[in-house]
Amino acid sequence: MQAADLAVLELRRCITELGFAGIQIGSCVNDLSLSDPQLFPVYEEAERLGACIFVHPWDMAGTKAGCAPSSSKYWLPWLVEMPAATCSAICHMIFGGVLERFPKLRVCFAHGGGSFPATVGRIQHGFDVRPDLVAVDNAVPPRAYLGRFWVDSLVHDDDALLFVLKILGESRMILGSDYPFPLGTVLVNVCML
Repeated sequence: MQAADLAVLELRRCITELGFAGIQIGSCVNDLSLSDPQLFPVYEEAERLGACIFVHPWDMAGTKAGCAPSSSKYWLPWLVEMPAATCSAICHMIFGGVLERFPKLRVCFAHGGGSFPATVGRIQHGFDVRPDLVAVDNAVPPRAYLGRFWVDSLVHDDDALLFVLKILGESRMILGSDYPFPLGTVLVNVCML
């Protein structure tokens, strides 16, 4: 992703030659947020190919893409910063106009959209009361994008899963496992849904 022209070629190869349905990217690319225009050629090609982009949190303990430095004590990068990095990636794609500019782009965010479902009310409120700070690149309200992207089901809690389903809708959730990473797979009581 740090070289969009090469990323476009690899995306094409993955979809047309290897038969993949999409690609996975991080929640930021070096010092770039996902709303950076340098990444637009990748989104344009993914949209043209009908490829899905899966966004997984990345570099959440660093200072890149506006992230605050933190301590790895208590394993906080995995417990707190990953959900925050995912929420930040969603907000960048919304506020930066990525989803507006590429209306057919298929994007899925890891871990139930991170902290986005729990903070969408705050995000919308900020958009409403401070458009001078929030709506600088896109005047479409954040809630208008609910149903425009997907999330995976890996939230590690039955109640959290039900909450994400209520906010984003069941048609926008896919199965997630996080295998083989440290938090691993947690099976929730999906039969009750």
